[in-house]
Amino acid sequence: MTSAASSAKKTKQSCMPLAKGLLEASRFEIAYRIFGDKGRHLICVNGAQQSMAMWQTFVRRFCRDYRIVLFDFPNQGKSRVLSGPANVSLDEQAAILSAVAKATGLDQEAAICAASWGGIIALVFAAKYPGRVKKLILASVGTKPNKKLVETIKKGFSMDMGRREEMAQLLIDSFGDALPEQLKRGIVSQFRTMTEERLRAFCEHGSFVISSRKLNEVIDLGSIKAKTVLLRGANDTIIDLDDVKFLASQIPDCSIKVVSGVGHFLHMEREDVLDIYADILAQ
Repeated sequence: MTSAASSAKKTKQSCMPLAKGLLEASRFEIAYRIFGDKGRHLICVNGAQQSMAMWQTFVRRFCRDYRIVLFDFPNQGKSRVLSGPANVSLDEQAAILSAVAKATGLDQEAAICAASWGGIIALVFAAKYPGRVKKLILASVGTKPNKKLVETIKKGFSMDMGRREEMAQLLIDSFGDALPEQLKRGIVSQFRTMTEERLRAFCEHGSFVISSRKLNEVIDLGSIKAKTVLLRGANDTIIDLDDVKFLASQIPDCSIKVVSGVGHFLHMEREDVLDIYADILAQ
C-alpha cells in the first residue's frame, strides 16, 4: 500500500472519545472531549462560531498516535455562559484555554493546533504562559483583518437579524466557497437555528475584530517560546500573505507554509492537508 493510500485509509477510520464532560471555568461551562491515550498531547482550538466538529477528520487521522483534546468556547456547541454578558473577551478565551489544558492534564511537550480566530487565542495563551506548550501549528492567522474581511463584516452588520440564511451565505461567498457542499449546508443550518443571544455575540465578535489594534500591539509575541508554524491557504481571501510574513517575523522561532489549492479552511476543504500536519508533528 502506498503512503498516500495508507493515509487515506487511516483518515477514514473512526475514533471514539475516551472521556468527555463539562468543565466550569470562571463564569463559563465548557464542554470537552479527549481522544486517544498515547503519544504527545495535542489540543485543538476552534475558529470563531465553529465547534469541535471542525476537527473530525483531524481526530480520525491522529487519534491512534496522539492524545487529542477538543473543546468548545462559550456560544459554541454545548458550552455556555453561566453568568455575566454573552460576549467573551480575548483574555477570557485565553483563560478558558488555560483551564482546559490544566484540567485535561496537558503536559509541557504538548502542541496546540488552531485555526483562524482560534490561532489568535493560541498566540495569546503562548505569550501569557511561555513554556506551557512546545509547538504551535496555526492555520489562517494574521495580525489584523484585511480589507475583504472588514467589508464582509460591515455588510453583515447592515443585514436585519432575521436574515440568517443570507448572513451564512455572505460568509460562504466571502471566504468559504471551497468548502464541501455538506459543510456549506451545515453553516446555513447553524445560522438558521442560532439563538438570538448567540447571533448577537457573534456580531459583537465581528465588531471587536475590525476595531481592535494589531495583534503585535496587544500581546508580546516575542515572549513566545514554542516552535511555531503558520499555515496559509494560497487561495485565502481574508488573510494576506504579507501580514502572515509580518506575524512570523515577530515570533522568535517561526516558519510559514503556504498550502496550494486551498483557502481559509485548509483541512476542512481538502483532507490531504492533514499530511502537512503529520509532517510538522513528526519533526
